Order: sequence, then structure tokens, then C-alpha cells
Amino acid sequence: MNKTLLLGLASSFLLAAPALLRADAAGNFTQYCAACHGHDGAGHTKAGRLVKVKDLTDGAYQKTFTDAVAFNDLKGGLVDADGNTKMKPMGAKLSDDEIKGLVAYVRTLAK
Repeated sequence: MNKTLLLGLASSFLLAAPALLRADAAGNFTQYCAACHGHDGAGHTKAGRLVKVKDLTDGAYQKTFTDAVAFNDLKGGLVDADGNTKMKPMGAKLSDDEIKGLVAYVRTLAK
């Protein structure tokens, strides 16, 4: 294989990588988050109402937390003041890169 062809293939992969990561993040959101947050992120599900999830489509709400906070909450989970689990930790299910992708995907839900 010549260097030009190899560079072309590598460039194609690098250009496609962000789209692949978004697809993986969307799939992870569907698999791990949609039961509570809903497929649109608004939280209008029975489980979401039960644990009082926030509306992830609300741009004003999304401005109240940084990507680092979202990452840590996703990785470590959330508990309420009484110690009840509000969100299960994703750290054992998803890699750090997948969690970062999930944070980026959640940012796209804001209107």
C-alpha cells in the first residue's frame, strides 16, 4: 500500500470518528438514560417523574452545570440527601471516553 492511500484511509477514519462517537453516545443514552430521561431528554417518563429528573432539553438548566460536573455525576452516579440512588453510576459500564461522549450528546439535547 502506498503512503498516499494509507494517509487517505487514515484521514477518512479521522473525519468519520466524531460521527461514530455521536452514534455511540446516542446509543448509550438510549440504553442507559432514556428510561428516566426519555428519548428526547425531557424526562417525561414514569421513572423520570418518580426520581424528579431535570429536563435536559432546557438550555437554562444545562447552563447550571459544567461538562466536568456532568462527567463526574455520570461516572459516579447521584444520591439524594437521604442517600437514595437518583442515578446509577456509569463508571463500571462505560469508559471515560464514552462518558465524555455522553456528556457531549446531552449538550446537543438543549433547545
